[in-house]
Amino acid sequence: MRGAIILFKFIVKGTGFSSIDSKNVKAFENCLFCISEEGTVGAIISPEEKEYQALIKEYSEKNKFQELTHGQFILPGFIDLHIHAPQWAQAGTALDLPLYDWLNTYTFPLEAKFSDRHFAETVYSDLVSQLIKNGTTTALYFATVHRQSSLRLAEICSEKGQRGLVGKVVMDDPEQNPEYYRDATANEALAETELFIQEVLELNKRTPQGVYPVVTPRFIPSCTDDSLKGLGALAAKYDVHIQSHCSESDWAHSFVQERFGKNDAFALNDFGLLTEKAIMAHCGFLSDDDMALFADKGTAVAHCPISNAYFGNAVTPIAKLLNNYKIETGLGSDISGGFSPSLFDNIRQAVISSRMLEDGVDKECCSEKRGVAGSSISLNEAFYLATAGGGESLSLPIGKLAVDYAWDVQIVDSKTLPIFSEEEPLLSIFQKILYLSRPEHIHEVWIQGKKVHDRNRMEVEVQA
Repeated sequence: MRGAIILFKFIVKGTGFSSIDSKNVKAFENCLFCISEEGTVGAIISPEEKEYQALIKEYSEKNKFQELTHGQFILPGFIDLHIHAPQWAQAGTALDLPLYDWLNTYTFPLEAKFSDRHFAETVYSDLVSQLIKNGTTTALYFATVHRQSSLRLAEICSEKGQRGLVGKVVMDDPEQNPEYYRDATANEALAETELFIQEVLELNKRTPQGVYPVVTPRFIPSCTDDSLKGLGALAAKYDVHIQSHCSESDWAHSFVQERFGKNDAFALNDFGLLTEKAIMAHCGFLSDDDMALFADKGTAVAHCPISNAYFGNAVTPIAKLLNNYKIETGLGSDISGGFSPSLFDNIRQAVISSRMLEDGVDKECCSEKRGVAGSSISLNEAFYLATAGGGESLSLPIGKLAVDYAWDVQIVDSKTLPIFSEEEPLLSIFQKILYLSRPEHIHEVWIQGKKVHDRNRMEVEVQA
């Protein structure tokens, strides 16, 4: 037993919640979470196991033991599968416009400013810090067309301790992108992307939590055939992740059909961009054939429920993706198409949107035809999307309280939530945490076994 004890870097005693599959959540009551030197969960010891008291004694004497206070609970860190990092500077702006107008009037002019590395540094540094405070331990980012600023985002993730997956955006079609903001040619876009991949792979060697390059065609309408084909080849050459938008809106979905005579999914696949490491955002207009292709290729969906309510023109059928096609699916904030950096907010909206798809919204239509039966998802399923589902989508051992998974967690304080009975069931408390928590309830965030946010310390610093 003593030989096993010295393997752990530290031990945390507390109650945590984790998905065990897409529909079920397990409560780990008063367990010991034993963290390895590599920042992974080495063991989870329950109170009835014989090592329990001995481990508490040993690690308390070593000053490597932390016991959560009453009302504190452990959740896996959130995994945000779709963020436009430069758009943090316009979060909450002009969300009442159609997507095409919003992009051209606000978004592209803003993103063009990221040729200024100082401006990029300011925005990206604040964004990564804010996401960590909101419990996001892993983030999949679109940056901009600018390689150096995109690399700086990856460096900021590395420095602040967040697990970051970062893409230098490619958008080279002169007919669809403004002259002031696009890649000059397909060849230049591909050369810059390859150099970016090499630079981030080198950065990853000195980043314990991991930072990864991502091949990132913005979406089919913004890219030429040459750039799409070349990006597929680069993804295969370096075996890296891929991200893009897929069948997001009426406009984007129709554009691809008119250009290629097929849906986004099959067009992307033709260019080698649907793989086991690909994550496609939105996917509100996937057909059954598209879904079958996603399942066959192992491609994941990033569901962005808040953003879709503004720009998606449809509710993504998450229950169908999960239950009928077994497609890996996670959750995305889609900053700034989604106004909130909190996946708590997106968990709630995922449930709301699914209920609206199930029940329908047009009161003039009879109830039997108004909605789509079998579309609603549970809170447990929405939590799964934000945690374990995101980890599976990225093919990384994250998003669960489980042995050999990264100690990526948020410690949430429930003392100010409406919990008035000591006998309240743990899973009832879990639901209240998901529905009622705000950033101020997140007291600590850990990534790969390292504390990256401590609200108590921040409060002391503010008071000082």
